[in-house]
Amino acid sequence: MSLITVYTSTYNRSNTLRRTYESLLRQTCTDFEWLVVDDGSTDDTAELVGKWIDEGRISMRLIRKENGGLHSGYNVAIASISTELCMCCDSDDYLPADAISTIKSIWCTKGGNQYAGIIGLDFYAGTQKPIGGYFSDVSALIHFLDLTPKLHHKGDVKMVHRTELLRRLVPMPTFDHEKNFNPIYLFLRIDPKLKYILTNENLCFVDYQSTGMSANILRQFRNSPRSFAELRRVRLLHPGISSRRKFIDAAHLVSSALIARRVDILKSAPQKWRWIFSMPLGICFFIYIMYKTRIR
Repeated sequence: MSLITVYTSTYNRSNTLRRTYESLLRQTCTDFEWLVVDDGSTDDTAELVGKWIDEGRISMRLIRKENGGLHSGYNVAIASISTELCMCCDSDDYLPADAISTIKSIWCTKGGNQYAGIIGLDFYAGTQKPIGGYFSDVSALIHFLDLTPKLHHKGDVKMVHRTELLRRLVPMPTFDHEKNFNPIYLFLRIDPKLKYILTNENLCFVDYQSTGMSANILRQFRNSPRSFAELRRVRLLHPGISSRRKFIDAAHLVSSALIARRVDILKSAPQKWRWIFSMPLGICFFIYIMYKTRIR
């Protein structure tokens, strides 16, 4: 069995998925499997991936499902992984040639059940420079949310997880007609319990797309209010998030409840005093989101 599964949830990205595939063909270490979850694509994704599987150049699997959003792809992928480690590579991103080799070397030397996994760097595909810069101290074992307050690192990172930790948490909650539930929900639930091994090595090249999940965030707030409310609940209970940040999360919880028109979101929320004090700001968030995403 391979050490690590690289999983990709994709929707109508056959034009960029080839670059991901080619980067996996270049890996100097082949101790991995690539799992592609086709989230109901209407382009030629399934045919393309099927062709690559038939070629047999790397270990690959394809799972097809109805379209449900990125988080539903994560649910299916993680539930299907049996390797010790797993790492997401989005369909518009790709790996440097030594990514798998680096992960294997670090884990075989330092890894174990006392850690959640490895955190390495994402690099911009264009400039090929680290997003947010390098970690100031890679000797530190650290919780994910301590990267900014303790190491002053701001920017996306690439996380490699022990698969068993994620499998205990899937499926993530799903809500009817909502497709924008950020999978960071899973990582936040792991984060308070175990620390990560850090590396300043590049584990992924990131190519942000105008249609990606990181884009159009206000419209996502409006289209998936219950999903974002669930994410705010987890953040409010996280011991590593500052009181100031939790005040903002509580305000976002209020705005999500107003957008969804669901009073029960607030009634069942943890730390009710936070959203009560943040209600004026939450109402402002609600008005701003509805105004900026209005149909013109």
